[in-house]
Amino acid sequence: VLLEESGGGSVQAGGSLRLSCTASGGTISMYAMAWFRQDPGKDRERVAAITSHGTPYYADSVKGRFTISRDNVKNTVTLQMNRLEIEDTAVYYCAARDGEPTTFSGWWDQWGQGTQVTVSS
Repeated sequence: VLLEESGGGSVQAGGSLRLSCTASGGTISMYAMAWFRQDPGKDRERVAAITSHGTPYYADSVKGRFTISRDNVKNTVTLQMNRLEIEDTAVYYCAARDGEPTTFSGWWDQWGQGTQVTVSS
């Protein structure tokens, strides 16, 4: 499947953004899906993931603030980000994997091009 992210942008700390990932060329229903983020010079970090059955996982840094969801009919995955912090600034990537939603980015099969999220004070 091909993945395309949308919804990034600039927001002040405390604000909200909603990222969407739309898949084409196949169905995501059997895939684990995830959102990763990456700052320059840092490793890609898994922010949130959701299994094919809908079980979510979150990094400790975003628990209680971010919510991941999926719509297998619309072939989309969404990341609702609330109470954004300056530290959330990064490029956010959507990813798909045929398997468990591992935190290791190298084991994910498909990636989008990324969308920039910038949080300012």
